[in-house]
Amino acid sequence: MAPLTSPVAITAWQCQSVAGSSNAALRQALRENRCRLAPPGFVSLPFPTVVGEAPDPMPAIAPARKDFDCRNARYALAALEADGFRDTIETVRDRYDAGRVGVVLGTSTSGIYDSEQAYMHFVRHGRMPEDFNFFRRHAVQATAEFLRKELALKGPCYAVSTACSSSAKALGSAQRLIHTGVCDAVLVAGVDTLCRLTLRGFHALDLISPSPCRPMDAERCGINIGEGAAMLLLEKTCRDNRDCPHLLAVGESSDAHHMSTPDPEGKGAEAAMRQALAMANIEPEQVGYVNLHATATRLNDLAEAKAISRLLRDRVPCSGIKGLVGHTLGASGAVEVVATLVAMLEGFLPGTCGLETPDPEVKLQLLRDPEENDQVAFALCNAFGFGGSNASVLLARSGMALASP
Repeated sequence: MAPLTSPVAITAWQCQSVAGSSNAALRQALRENRCRLAPPGFVSLPFPTVVGEAPDPMPAIAPARKDFDCRNARYALAALEADGFRDTIETVRDRYDAGRVGVVLGTSTSGIYDSEQAYMHFVRHGRMPEDFNFFRRHAVQATAEFLRKELALKGPCYAVSTACSSSAKALGSAQRLIHTGVCDAVLVAGVDTLCRLTLRGFHALDLISPSPCRPMDAERCGINIGEGAAMLLLEKTCRDNRDCPHLLAVGESSDAHHMSTPDPEGKGAEAAMRQALAMANIEPEQVGYVNLHATATRLNDLAEAKAISRLLRDRVPCSGIKGLVGHTLGASGAVEVVATLVAMLEGFLPGTCGLETPDPEVKLQLLRDPEENDQVAFALCNAFGFGGSNASVLLARSGMALASP
């Protein structure tokens, strides 16, 4: 059976998180598998927790784009400036024409932190700060528009905001732009930064762990929130006759079960994974690794584990990295796709930082520590959001894997 969508090449990627500001730093952090979380520095909270806070200083926004100046845009700029990523995008823009290169952003918090600051100014002074622009700082599409202007791109530009599956779904949206001929290349970004609203909101739901989280562990008690800015460049094909990893498909589903609780049997998660495989005409037996969503909450981890057990049994190595960098919310899909690519291409699989005693109800082949493995051709990366908004990203390690029988 022919695939239902066309694979697209992933020709460049970049990730910023508490694990570091380059792909090399992320690779080293994954190999070390050591928790990088710490008490929050720039926000004060009435409860204990640890977070994956971005290292300061972040780059400054140019005066010409000061309307966009917020923590989210600055973190996006940090990713753009790292490892020559901006130069790569500008080269692609010139090759295809600016109108053929799009931007799709996944985010959940966007500029909420700066809106909080603005409203505190309002409480003190009775007026909003004169330089505060709601649509260019707070709105979900603001950072996407900032990137479009910063790179002088003229293709489609929009944001996807579906809670913690946002940037995974942004990858699917970008693939469709290329598949339908609307774009020749798309910059996909997942960017989320810390704010009081998110931290206090998860705490109100009794989902915040006071100590470093323990994904899939018998004693897990909640999440730690992190900041992340990840970018991936998707193109129709690899350039310059080189091989590169491919995005095969993004399966999507909706539980419609509860606003903040997943279907307890993981039916929506399973549907998303099955859809990704079916769209790419890949059999479950071909999957060699699963990057788990694994938030370290009681219900989410178990629901995901049940879904994977039904689809893949216990034969596939699985791990989750949120104990290392925190849950980067809307950015987590893109952050963890980059982490999976970095590890696969280096010939190893990440461990599950924080996992001590696996939950006996979790019937998976969990990797506690990183494992050398250069045989994985296809991997799934899961991202599941509030409201049952699910996405599962199917990756191929290389274009050569697609030609294999």
